[in-house]
This record gives sequence, C-alpha cells and structure tokens, in this order.
Amino acid sequence: MTAFVILPGIDGSDGVHWQSRWEQSWGDRAVRIVPASWSEPELDDWVAATQRAYDDARDRDDDVVLVAHSLGCWTAAAWLAAGGSATAALLVAPPDTQHPTFPDRAGTFRAVPTQPLPCRSLLVASTDDPYCTAERATTFADAWKADCHLVDRAGHINSASDLGDWPLGRQLLEGLLANVP
Repeated sequence: MTAFVILPGIDGSDGVHWQSRWEQSWGDRAVRIVPASWSEPELDDWVAATQRAYDDARDRDDDVVLVAHSLGCWTAAAWLAAGGSATAALLVAPPDTQHPTFPDRAGTFRAVPTQPLPCRSLLVASTDDPYCTAERATTFADAWKADCHLVDRAGHINSASDLGDWPLGRQLLEGLLANVP
C-alpha cells in the first residue's frame, strides 16, 4: 500500500483541515513533516523535516506520495529539486511567493526554483485564492511540468474553505495515482 508524506503550510494543518482528515484516515501509512519552525518557517528546516518524514514513510512502503498544501508545495518542490524522490506529488494551493500577501516570515521560500519536478504531479488551485491568482498557479504548474486543476471559488483550499474530507481532492489524488507508471 502507498505511504503518504503530509506537508502542511505555515503553522501546520488543524484538525478540521482536509489534510489532517486524510492523514487520520490513512493511519500509519501517513507521516506528517515536523519542522522546528512551524510559525517562523525556514526552508532548510522544512526540507530536512521532509527528508525525515520520507525516510519514515519509505520504511512502510516503497511508493511514497507527497500531499502538500500551501507552503508545503514549495517545500516539496525544494526537496525534490535537491534530489528527493517520490512516486507522485499532489500540490494544493501554492502561495505566490512574489505576491504582496506572502509573509515576510517565510522569506527563505522565495528562492525555491520552479523547475520540472521529477515525479508525476498535480497542482490544484482555486479561482479565488487570496494568496495566489489562478494565472500564477497555472504558471507554477507549467514550470513544474505538473497537471493543473482549477477549483471554482474554494479560497485557499484550507480549513476556512469548509471542505470537510474534501471528496473532490480525494478523486483528484486517485486520478493522479491511477496515471503513475
């Protein structure tokens, strides 16, 4: 069975966030990154936390899928660019690191490259995300060579979006995994 590495955004994903719900449903097949700097994110710390989570997940299964939200998308991109390897990556609501709303406290993430990812990837973004326009999200998907799916008016696709278990997201993840060689 596939193992999953959960990469939340700043401050982690609370208990009602779709990521936390999925993690709970996957049980011991899911491993959440645990950086020391949840509130004052440092890229190197988050990438190292991703490697630890990946190593833990690999102990459970050879197939490891990254499930990233918000700043976690940039963490996944940085980890993969540094030589990380995954079966696939679901990248949900990456913030625009050049947008005025991008927090200064996450400034180290501004330098993450937008280069092709070495695994099958799907970027999911909302048409009204306050942290990234649909056009910029599409640009990121193109640069990462990721498929792109735009969701109509779902905000930042987080707890405030009131998505519950987010069934559409599960369907998109299943579709991504069905197309992995």
